[in-house]
Amino acid sequence: MSHLIQLPLRRVLLACACAAGAMAAHAQSGMPAWQGEGATRYMCGGIGSDESKAIREDMKKHPLSLLFARADGAYMASVDVAIKGGDTNSSAAMAFRAGGPVCLIDIPAGRYTIDVTAPGGEAKSQTVTVGGGAKTASFRF
Repeated sequence: MSHLIQLPLRRVLLACACAAGAMAAHAQSGMPAWQGEGATRYMCGGIGSDESKAIREDMKKHPLSLLFARADGAYMASVDVAIKGGDTNSSAAMAFRAGGPVCLIDIPAGRYTIDVTAPGGEAKSQTVTVGGGAKTASFRF
């Protein structure tokens, strides 16, 4: 009789293990949603250690990354971002509020000006040339 009980129990345990694995895989891919479409899109996040690690690992896969921090090194979010420029055939300009301290930007190759404004109104600007490898623009306030 115990053999008959163990077989269904093994199936239940296997089903539970499979469900747990699927939930863990979903949690690991729980990155913030991409905004925009096509060649011009962005994603900001990095709140929480798992999300921060995942985004930082992805930085090298995107043409441009932005990092926002205070002068003491603490990460910042809610930074207003405006990216202007690109080549003359590109309408790749965007404006958004960063929902986290790290933004991954997919944008066509070209020269861009990045204007950012931190909560409280302090503004900074950088010019970057995108293309030929991943670039990171860091802003400290």
